[in-house]
Amino acid sequence: MQYILLIGLVLSAAEANAELAGVSSTLADQTDVAVTAYNNGLALVRDTRKVALPTGELSLQFMDVAQQIRPETVSLQSASAPGSVGILEQNYEYDLISPSKLMEKYVGKQVWLQNFHNDIKLGRTEADLLSTNEGPVYKVGNEIYLGFPGNVVLPEIPENLIAKPSLIWMLSNEQAEQTLEVTYLTNGVSWQADYVVTLAKNDASLDLAGWVTMNNQSGATYTNAQLKLVAGDVNVVQPPAEVFYAGTALSNRAEQGGQMPKQEAFAEYHLYTIPRRTTIKQNQSKQLALLNGTGVQCVKKYEYRGQEYFYSQQIPPTGEEHVGVFLEFENEEANHLGIPLPAGVMRVYQEDSEGMLQFAGEDRIEHTPKDETVTLRMGDAFDIIGERVQTDYKVLGPRTHESAYEVTIRNHKEEDVVVDIVEPMPGDWRILTTSQEFEKKDAHTAIFHMAVPKDGEVKVTYRARVRI
Repeated sequence: MQYILLIGLVLSAAEANAELAGVSSTLADQTDVAVTAYNNGLALVRDTRKVALPTGELSLQFMDVAQQIRPETVSLQSASAPGSVGILEQNYEYDLISPSKLMEKYVGKQVWLQNFHNDIKLGRTEADLLSTNEGPVYKVGNEIYLGFPGNVVLPEIPENLIAKPSLIWMLSNEQAEQTLEVTYLTNGVSWQADYVVTLAKNDASLDLAGWVTMNNQSGATYTNAQLKLVAGDVNVVQPPAEVFYAGTALSNRAEQGGQMPKQEAFAEYHLYTIPRRTTIKQNQSKQLALLNGTGVQCVKKYEYRGQEYFYSQQIPPTGEEHVGVFLEFENEEANHLGIPLPAGVMRVYQEDSEGMLQFAGEDRIEHTPKDETVTLRMGDAFDIIGERVQTDYKVLGPRTHESAYEVTIRNHKEEDVVVDIVEPMPGDWRILTTSQEFEKKDAHTAIFHMAVPKDGEVKVTYRARVRI
C-alpha cells in the first residue's frame, strides 16, 4: 500500500491558492444557515457569513459549500449593505485533493521515492512518474519501476487542486466589512414522512405520531440550521442525481414533546417550519417530530375484492383466499387531526394481551390534504376466508357477456364482522338477479356489505351482464 507524504507544506490548500483566491471565507465566518428541503432530494441552502473584504475589485474563495451544489443556481448579495457588492465572474472549483488526483497531476514530472523498510535500503531516490494507469510506473535512471514498496514524496500541491469545494467570485466591493448571503440549490438532501399509528384494542380509535426522516448526502454539514420542509411535487427541469440513503442507524423513537412544526400553505405546496434549530451532518440520517394526533376515530374494514376480467371469460374456482384488512380514518379537525399529511409510510402498532405493542402492518400514503379520508391496507385477515365460484358463463354477442357467481365468506374469529365484497364491473353492466342487496358505489363498482357471524359463513349469489 502506498502513502503519499506531503513534506514541507506549512500552508493549507486555501493558502496554496492564495493568489487565485485573494480573500477566502470558511465556516468560521458563518453567522447563520437555513435549509429548505424538498421531497425530490433537492434542498435550498441560505449561507450567511460576515467577511472582511478590501474595497475595489477582488477575488473571493467561498469554501465549505455542498459538493452536490448546482452552480447555476447560486446567488450572492450583501445583507448589510444591499447593492454594494457586484459579481464580475463566478466559478465553481471541485477538483479536490486526493492521492489519485495528486498522482495524476504529477505524471511526466519528477517525484521522490522514499523507503523506510530496514531490509531494503533505497533511501530517497529521484524518479520520473511516467503513468498512473492501472498503477504507478516510475523511471529511476535507466530502469522502470512498476509500483514501489515505500512512499511517494511530492514537492508541492498543484495550483489547480483545492482541499474543499469552493465558489470563487471576482467581485467589485464598496464596503470594507460585508455580511454576505449566498443561496444555492443542492442535490443530496432528502426527506420523507414516517408515521407511527397506535391502534386501540377495540379498533375504534388511534394515536398518530408523524416524523421527518432526513438523509444528507450533499457533501456538507449544516450546523445549527433553521430547517423548513416543502411537501408536494415540485417540478424541476433537470432531474436531481440519485440519492443514496446514509448507513447511519436510526435511534429509537422517543415520545414526542415540545412544540410541533408550524404548517402553512406555500404556492401549491405545504411548508413545515421546524420550531428549533438542528444540525444536519453529512452522511447522517436524522428524525424530527412533525405532527401528532390523539384519539382519532377510525374504522377497521374487511374487503374481499374481485377482478374486472372475471366478467368477460370463464374462470376456475378461486379456492380459499384471505380477506384484506383496511384501516380508515378522516383527516379532519373534528377528528383531532385536520393537518396536511406529507407522503410517507404509516406503520400500525397494537397492544397484545400483555400490553406490549406489536407491529400490525404498514402502508404508504400519498400527499393527503385535510378533510380527506386516509385508507391503510394492513394485510390479510388470518381468520376470514373468501371463495368465489363462477356458476354460469355465456357470450351473448361480440361484446356482451353474462355470468353468475357464488361468493362465500367464512369467519373463524370470536366476534361478528362485516366484510365488503367489492366487485369491479367493466363497461356497461347490470346485475340481473341477486340474493343480497348491493351498493352501486360508482359507475364501475358494486359492493355487497355482508354481516358474518362468529364461527359462521354467509353466501351471496348474483348474475351480471356486461357490455365491454
